Amino acid sequence: MAAATTGAPRETVAPRETGAPRVTAWTAREWVALIALFAVGIVLRGLLVQTMGFRDDMDQFARWISHIATAGLGQLYTDNPGGRVTFGPVMGYVWGTLAAIHPGFATATDASDPTINALMKIPASLADLGIAGLVVFALRDRPRWAAIGAAAVLLHPAVIDVSAWWGQYESIYVLPALGAVMAASRGRDGLAAALLALSLATKPQAIPFILPFVAWCWAQGGVREVVRCGLIGAATFGVLWLPFVAAGGPLAYLGNLAYYQNEVFNVLSLRAWNPWSLLQEAAAGGQYIADDVRIVGPITLRYIGYAITGLLSLLIMATVVRYPRPRTLVLAMTASVLVFFMAMTQMHERYSYAALIFPILLLVEPRMRAWWLALSVVATLNLLSAIAPTEWIHEVLPPTGPLAIVGALVMTGLTVWLLIELMRRPMLDSALTTSALRPLPDV
Repeated sequence: MAAATTGAPRETVAPRETGAPRVTAWTAREWVALIALFAVGIVLRGLLVQTMGFRDDMDQFARWISHIATAGLGQLYTDNPGGRVTFGPVMGYVWGTLAAIHPGFATATDASDPTINALMKIPASLADLGIAGLVVFALRDRPRWAAIGAAAVLLHPAVIDVSAWWGQYESIYVLPALGAVMAASRGRDGLAAALLALSLATKPQAIPFILPFVAWCWAQGGVREVVRCGLIGAATFGVLWLPFVAAGGPLAYLGNLAYYQNEVFNVLSLRAWNPWSLLQEAAAGGQYIADDVRIVGPITLRYIGYAITGLLSLLIMATVVRYPRPRTLVLAMTASVLVFFMAMTQMHERYSYAALIFPILLLVEPRMRAWWLALSVVATLNLLSAIAPTEWIHEVLPPTGPLAIVGALVMTGLTVWLLIELMRRPMLDSALTTSALRPLPDV
C-alpha cells in the first residue's frame, strides 16, 4: 500500500470483507516515525550489548555453546561440562549458529571475551525487533497505534533489561507465541499450533500458553480440531528434537528439568513478586523457603501451587470456549502467564515477561492501557530489584522488605483484575478489528 505524502489528506481503503473496518493508509510522517523508533531501539541495544549483564548466566551460556562447538549440536544435553541444560532444542540451534560464527566459542570457559559476550546477547535483541515487527503488522490498520505498540516493545525498560543487558532469552520464546495468537485469530489454527510448539521447544516457560490454545481449538472445531492441532504441534516438536535423539537428548532434558525443580530451585519464590514471596517475607524475612514442605500428609506447598494453577487455568479455558474471540485469546494468554507466575512455586522474576507483550495488541482500549502501564511499572521494578544493574539501584530497590511486599500485593491485584476482565462478556473487539486479527462473529 503506497504511503501518502506528508501533509496530504489521509487515505482510507475499504477492505473486501463485509462489515470489516476501514483500513487507514500510512502517511510518510508515520513511516518516518516508525523507522526512527526501530533505529532508537537498535541503538539502545547496541549500547548495552557490550555490558556484562548477569555474569553467572552469561558464563554458563558460554560453556554450553563451547560444548556444542567441540562435541557437536547433538551432544548439547549429554555430559555438558557447562552444567545441565534447561533450554529446549531451538536454543541449541541458536547457540550452534553462534558457535559457527565465532571460533572463539570452542575454547571459551566463560563470557569474559567481549565479542563472545556481545554475540550471545544479539539473538534476544533480534527477537525484540521481531516482536515489535509483529505488533506493527497486527495493528497496521491503525498506524499511530502500530507505532505506539512498537515503542511499547522497543523502548520498554523491562524488555531492554532482560534482553540487552541481562542477556536472557525470554523474547525468543515469546516471539513465535505472539505469532501463534495472530495466526489463530485469522483462522490458521494449524500454523498457530506449529508456532506454539516452536515456543515450547525454546523454553519450558511457554507451558502457560498451551491450555488457552487448547480451549481455543475446542471452540473452533471441537475434539477434531484439538486433535488436528495437537498432531501438528507434536510433529513440529518432534522434528525440532531429531538431531538430539541419538544422544538421548530429550530424556536428558527432562532429567535436567527435574533436577533443577527438585534440587536447585525448589523454593517458594525466586525473587518473583507473588503471594509466595509474601509468605517468605512474613515467615523468613525474605529468605527462601523450600516448596517441598509438607502441610498435610503428602501435600506440600508445591502441590498447593499446582492445584491453584490448575483451577484458575480451567476458568481461563472455560472463558475462551464461551467467548472465542481474538480479544479473549489475547487476554487468556496473558492471564495464563500471570496465573502461573502468581500461583506456582519456583517462579523467577522474569517469568512475567510474556504478560507484558500480548496486551500491547489491546493498548487502544483505555482500560487495558491503564492496566498494562501499571503492570509494566511493577514488573520492571521486580526485575531491577531482583538483579540490579548497578549498586545504586540495588540500594534504592532492595530485593526484600517493604518494596517487595507492596510489589507482590500490586501484582496479585493486577492478576485478579485481569481475570475479571477476561470473564466479562466482550461487547466489541474494538482493539483487534485489523486485517491481522480479524474478530470472529458473536456466538
